[in-house]
Amino acid sequence: MRLTVIFSALLVMACAATGQNNPAVRKASIQPTDGPSGRQTYQYYCASCHGENAKGGGPAAAALKTPPTDLTKLAKENGGKFPYEYVGGVVRFGKPISAHGSPDMPVWGPIFNMVDYDEMTVRKRIKNLCEYLASLQEK
Repeated sequence: MRLTVIFSALLVMACAATGQNNPAVRKASIQPTDGPSGRQTYQYYCASCHGENAKGGGPAAAALKTPPTDLTKLAKENGGKFPYEYVGGVVRFGKPISAHGSPDMPVWGPIFNMVDYDEMTVRKRIKNLCEYLASLQEK
């Protein structure tokens, strides 16, 4: 037993001595990321209603009172220009609703705030999503 204790003590001292010869660890600052890609955000939050191809035929679409919008026609319906501000506003705050109606689409802004924790990341997530949707527009 006494021999085991002495051996263990020598082993600890040897490990400590070799650790002192290691080069210093270089610390790198954490670089901010671009957040989830627009495609990832779309697949996770939008595809269940709007479909994999963004045309409105997702698996949850049949359960909705109002069919989901065909997101590939947004530019066509806006004079050939993708409506970034409008789409970002709908994603973040929901669709403008009439006095006696209710929103057809979930409001994702508060959910993104809970997931991402900071305003800059939420904005980047929505920007990435809008850029992804813009890339899907029909010609």
